[in-house]
Amino acid sequence: MPPRETDLYPPIKAFLEAQGYSVKGEVADCDVVAVRDGEDPVVVELKTAFTLQLVFQGVRRQTITDDVYVAFGIAGSRLWNRQHRDILKLCRMLGLGLILVRSEGRRAPAVEVHLDPAPYRPRKNKSRRGMLLQEFHRRVGDPNQGGSSKRPIVTAYRQDALRCARFLQQRGPSKASVVGSETGVPLAPRILQRDVYAWFQRIERGIYALTPLGQRALLTYSDEVAALTSETAPEMADADQ
Repeated sequence: MPPRETDLYPPIKAFLEAQGYSVKGEVADCDVVAVRDGEDPVVVELKTAFTLQLVFQGVRRQTITDDVYVAFGIAGSRLWNRQHRDILKLCRMLGLGLILVRSEGRRAPAVEVHLDPAPYRPRKNKSRRGMLLQEFHRRVGDPNQGGSSKRPIVTAYRQDALRCARFLQQRGPSKASVVGSETGVPLAPRILQRDVYAWFQRIERGIYALTPLGQRALLTYSDEVAALTSETAPEMADADQ
């Protein structure tokens, strides 16, 4: 049988009392309230599982005290093992503490404090920020509709590859250096050599031709190819594909 909310209260009450708190349940809409030596009260909200409603309750209690925990129970470890990182990250971002009440077999429920409430100040990843801005500025136009999944995302790298494919379709097998100079894609030799999308075929040293997959890509992205025809590729470093 899955635990009920009332099953979570006794072990959490005992856990807090062991730390010197006076504990009472259902006080002013709070599931659990613990007070110790004039400190700010500790509030714990209970649910049988981690849900959005539990998060909502915890956030509302933050208007009363900074020391708010959300607690839920599990009878096994499979679900927690699969989702614990996301759950911890969400609680940390919201400044909520997290308590897990684990029930296994006939043993008494175990109370595990996985996170204490604390202000959330995320560290900025300068490398990812740089990659984001580089991709934004390299990308020509706005080729992707937000939320769309009908075709692969058109990145700046894919746009460069499409320029190369279009050139080879029109001119036939060509030197990589010529493709680069004629298309305005400085990375053309690298794109042709890496052949990430299997659009290009090396037929002899330094000379490449378009593959059937490349021909198909030009049809799939025909709207994008048309938009790129009059554009010049920005001269920037290699980026994500």
